[in-house]
Amino acid sequence: MIIKREIQRELEKLMLEYPVVTITGPRQSGKTTLAQTTYPVYTYCNLENPEIRNLASTDPNAFFKAFQWPVIIDEIQRVPQLLSYIQTIVDEEKVNGMFLLTGSHQLSLGEAVSQSLAGRTALLRLLPFSIKELQSHEIDLDRDEFIYRGFLPRIYDQNQDPTKANRNYLQTYVERDLRQVLQIKDLSQFENFLRLLAGRVGQVINLHSISGDLGVSSTTLSQWLSVLEASFIVYKLQPYYNNLGKRIIKSPKIYFTDVGLVSYLLGIENKNQVMRDPLLGGLFENMIVMDAVKERLNMGLEPRLYFYRDNNKNEVDLIFDKYAVAIPIEVKAAMTYNDRFVKGLNYFQKICKKSGKGYLVYGGELSYSSQNHAVINFRNINQIFS
Repeated sequence: MIIKREIQRELEKLMLEYPVVTITGPRQSGKTTLAQTTYPVYTYCNLENPEIRNLASTDPNAFFKAFQWPVIIDEIQRVPQLLSYIQTIVDEEKVNGMFLLTGSHQLSLGEAVSQSLAGRTALLRLLPFSIKELQSHEIDLDRDEFIYRGFLPRIYDQNQDPTKANRNYLQTYVERDLRQVLQIKDLSQFENFLRLLAGRVGQVINLHSISGDLGVSSTTLSQWLSVLEASFIVYKLQPYYNNLGKRIIKSPKIYFTDVGLVSYLLGIENKNQVMRDPLLGGLFENMIVMDAVKERLNMGLEPRLYFYRDNNKNEVDLIFDKYAVAIPIEVKAAMTYNDRFVKGLNYFQKICKKSGKGYLVYGGELSYSSQNHAVINFRNINQIFS
């Protein structure tokens, strides 16, 4: 089963406008499938293949004779020196849609692309499935099933067991990639760091506190966190403090790109455990925040998403900066509406002159709209960004 990706429309548009389009995103997010199904006649090569990688590294000219454009080059960050050759080719040919590149480590790839392909490539970020994408193929799960299963394409395409799939994902991709980048000899501390992050999902990150728990310096933890972010494992949501005074919390909140991995790290092995987990609120918030990020990225746009919190514990889970209007969004896992849920929205609308209509995204089915805010079921979150 191939589920059509929302980002495909933007990909096709950009391929008509640029000689190179680069798709980044976490491993197993569907980059290769998107590229090959959208452009099935393109030559294809994968730089994870040792023989192909060796050819590309030792004899780039022979590589480009073997894999002539138009071509899809998977995991381009494995041989970043190819980008200089691609620059030369596109400058000579002056044809759009020549190269479709994919990569799964945005730090090294971003630096190489900015140096070699500035002005020649468009960048897209592809994350795992969104709720909207699954619903478009009549996959409509309940709150707890979505949280447990997560959104990795292979879990749905191949009906994989989520617990085993996330364990293999962690061992095969995360540990291997991060061992290469960080050169960690003993992964046990790093695995403990991941689990501690999972236990703080949706919270403002405090590396000094985690440093004390792990016995690892905050400098090292900061490096680990940067690599996790660059590898699309975690997502840092930055605070919104535009002209709202100096008492605003300025540290980011931490989320995982896929909520299924958080569930696995917390020891959740079936959907029935989700409702009983003390971190249900954080898990649900993780799912909704990342679905909001996906909605924006699938349109080829920067997320422009933030959170609000001040030192008096006034907070709003999500702020969408829409054309200089701050849209406050509150996220609640509860299935029964309560007036308390919109308290943060009301407060933010009072203090922020640029505030627009607010939204409460929750687990229940009640849906209504007033002058100041709307209440919607989590499956309809895309309505905020459409």
